[in-house]
Amino acid sequence: MSLTLPARDWFRAPEGAEKLWIGLALLWCFVLSLMMPYWHFKGKQNSRGEAYAVAPMDFLERTERFVTANQVGEHNGFPLVEPAPGGEAYLFARMWSWYPVLKLREGETYRLHLSSGDLQHGFSLQPLNMNFQVLPGYDHVLTITPTSKGTFTIICNEFCGIGHEHMIGHILVE
Repeated sequence: MSLTLPARDWFRAPEGAEKLWIGLALLWCFVLSLMMPYWHFKGKQNSRGEAYAVAPMDFLERTERFVTANQVGEHNGFPLVEPAPGGEAYLFARMWSWYPVLKLREGETYRLHLSSGDLQHGFSLQPLNMNFQVLPGYDHVLTITPTSKGTFTIICNEFCGIGHEHMIGHILVE
């Protein structure tokens, strides 16, 4: 067995086209770094909602009070709940369900409270491209205004165990 040492001139300074490509790469990194604040504030890609620390059982208790006060029926075995326009709506994530099913009105604004009782879950509202991380111990508040009627599906996009593929919820907009 023999080891060979690299030649003494193994490193060469960039020259010609290499300098151009390195310069373009650095310039692109600089442009993308400047665009991050723009995307955050003007791109409407990140939530500007509020977040509060909350015990999971306290949030579940608030959700149960919300369901009791606003239930208007059932949908696929879950309570169908219609909050007052401009009011508060609660969604509780737990293995492997979103609780309850919300019924909202088109054009009305709601404060949607999201939390988890057990694990990190992903709130992905389809067919819209809305994604949000739902963490236990936090009450995430999103201000939403439905702009079209229909049934919107909530999918958990964070793996949460064996029944993850069944974690589907609904928001009905009329």
